[in-house]
Order: sequence, then structure tokens, then C-alpha cells
Amino acid sequence: MRFAKLAAAAVALGMTVSAANADPSFWKHEWPDTDFAVTNIENWVEIMSGGPPKDGIPALDEVSFIAVDDETRLADPEPVITVEIEGSEPRAYPIRYLTWHEIVNDTIGDVPVAVTFCPLCNSGITFDRRVDGKTLSFGVSGKLRNSDMVMYDRQTESWWQQAIGTGIVGHFTNTELTQLPTWMESWREFKERNPDGLVMDTPPWPRQYGRNPYVGYDSSKKPFLYNGEMPPHGIPALMRVVRVGDRAWTFERLRNEATINEEGISLSWTSGQASALDQYTVAEGKDVGTVRVRDASGNDLPHDVMFAFAFQAFFPDGSWMLADG
Repeated sequence: MRFAKLAAAAVALGMTVSAANADPSFWKHEWPDTDFAVTNIENWVEIMSGGPPKDGIPALDEVSFIAVDDETRLADPEPVITVEIEGSEPRAYPIRYLTWHEIVNDTIGDVPVAVTFCPLCNSGITFDRRVDGKTLSFGVSGKLRNSDMVMYDRQTESWWQQAIGTGIVGHFTNTELTQLPTWMESWREFKERNPDGLVMDTPPWPRQYGRNPYVGYDSSKKPFLYNGEMPPHGIPALMRVVRVGDRAWTFERLRNEATINEEGISLSWTSGQASALDQYTVAEGKDVGTVRVRDASGNDLPHDVMFAFAFQAFFPDGSWMLADG
């Protein structure tokens, strides 16, 4: 996708595409409670503005759920983030909503969670919100680093990097959130496996839910607002990869092999999930498939499906798990 189209997408989200002045003093009026003296950012130029101010993309704090049988708006191929916590009904968080809100603060049983999705990196990760005996709630800062969402917690206004779940500015710098073993799959897969499950209801916000404001993004050659290194080995920047720890497997390889067993991990790919970042209507996106990641005992493992450029940016010394030969 060309820059002009992404600029239009930004406007559709209430953004204006701009680069923030790379100086914490410039941000202090908006972030008076953030301790910019404590950080692991070596060069403030890495922090850019996608356009919206703090909370310009509104995270959700109170969400309602309906039974699977009562959901009539979702099409079968639409992607959802599935959260299954023992002792509670499985929950599906549709990407059609997360695209416009990026963070859902929720509690499942006695586990406070943050379900997050960064459209520019395709990164969908669920975190436990408990840190150092406190339960945090998260918002969207409006800032980007390596084209990935920078979150903030409302308790200390520390900044957090979504793709790695790590504090980068303020009180919680270098603190790591616990990632939960959740995954992205099609609505059909979720409801067939969980007929008694729950699905997040439509939020009460005036948004064009079901529309993709980033039409054609995952077919473009260059990431949006990204100046870092591109992936090695000829891997396209916007190819999806499965990240487990600091290792990445490309979707191309997974499509070709369907099942991969390496490093004590089993990865499986099945067709049927639409890309949320392809067509104007999310449900009509190209089939990118669903990946499940399990250990040798069949337990789901924490992982992420992100674009290759984001893996290169945040795991520059990581391992690319390429096919033999």
C-alpha cells in the first residue's frame, strides 16, 4: 500500500500522520506524571506519533459479552483473539473491534487481562495485568516505536512496548508483563469448538466496525512509519511470522508444511481465517489461516503472529526458523 492510502487510513481512525518532536520535554504537557528520566530508550527519535493524542484511540475498560448462539454480525472467516482460562467460559475478542480500540482491559475469573492488537504490526497479545502486586489498566498512548503501539498504564503513566510487553519509559521501565497462551483464529473455529462460549459484544462507540481502515496493508512492501532494518533472507517485510520467544517461523513455511515440530514446539496451520488488513470488509480478507502453538504435551504456548519487520526490529538477534535446504 502506498503512503497516501495509509494516510487515509490514519485519518479514518481519527489520526493525522505526523512525527512527534523527539524530545520528552515536548511531551511533558501531555504526560506530566510520566518519569522520562527513567527509560531504556537510547534515542528518542525511535518514538514517533501516529497522530492521535493520548487516548485518541480509546481502549475499552467495560465490555459486555453475548452467547455464541446470539452472535449474528460476525462472518465465519473473521479473526478473533481467543482467551481460554481454566474455570471460565472461553471468550472471543473480535479483531473488527480491536482494530479501532487496540486494548481491552477485562477480567476473566480472577485473572485481570489486557487483550491487545496493533494493526500496524498485526501483533495480537494477551497480558496478565498484575504487576508487583498491583492490577494495572492500560490505554493507548498514540505513540509508535518501530511501527508498534506504545501502551501506557494509568497507575503510573509508564510507557510499554506492546510487541514485547516490556516497560520502556517511567516507573515500570524494564518490567515485563506476563504473556498468556492465547491465539488468533477464525470465528468459525472458535464457535465450533466452544458452542457454549462467549463473544465480546459491539462496543458503544461510533466506529465502522467490520471495516478495515488499512486496506491492502499486508500486501504492501513497506511498513508504515518504520525506519528500521528489513528482514533478512529475502523475507517480505509484511509477511506474517509466528514468534515463539526469540524464534520466528514464516507463514509461507507453515502453509507448505502444515505441521512443524522443532525445538520442542509443535506448530500447526489450517486455512479459513481472513486477514484483517486486506480488503475493505474484514470478512472478505484473503485467507491467511490459523496457527496453533503447543508444547510436547499439547498445551498451548504464548506466542504472537506479527509481521516480519516487527520481529526483526524487536528481536534483531533472534532466530529465523527456515526450512532445510
